[in-house]
Amino acid sequence: MKTTVHTLDSAPEDSKPLLENSMKTFGRPPSLHGVMAESPGLLEGYQRLHALAINGTAFTKEERTVVWMTVNVRHQCHYCVPAHTAIAHREKVDPAIIDALRDETPLVDAKLEALRDFTLAVADSRGRPSAEQVAAFEAAGYGERAVLDVILIVAQKVMSNYVNSIFDTPTDAAFEKFAWQPKGERAA
Repeated sequence: MKTTVHTLDSAPEDSKPLLENSMKTFGRPPSLHGVMAESPGLLEGYQRLHALAINGTAFTKEERTVVWMTVNVRHQCHYCVPAHTAIAHREKVDPAIIDALRDETPLVDAKLEALRDFTLAVADSRGRPSAEQVAAFEAAGYGERAVLDVILIVAQKVMSNYVNSIFDTPTDAAFEKFAWQPKGERAA
């Protein structure tokens, strides 16, 4: 579907302050925010969930990266995998973690791998992980708060991943060096 990547000049009035907020945070409005600006409610909701993913969860930067990237890769998001790769590098997340998430290879840290497994269980089951999957997550050292924090981040990623899929959001120049293709689409 064709879309407009709004700027401050073209955005609906209710989205202009939200794009200004993006400029303060990122130095420019990311293309994703420009697409979302057509719906001020969606853009505001996404921005709030993004802020809560960072400041409202109990996750470390590594754990947050695991949840974000796991959902991005599962949804095959051409925009968010590079964007969150850039964010993870900026936050100095271990490149081995980033690469394993992008490449869908096992994480060395068993607790982070359990977080990835549980995130996939939540996303793939549409919020209905099995009792065994919940028990495995708990056995890895996670509790009720972590379950709820996974749900928050999955909700945020559904918003952005679906927008990017439907509207084929152009990747920002800042993220192009982290371009990504799903495993099945990579050249041998």
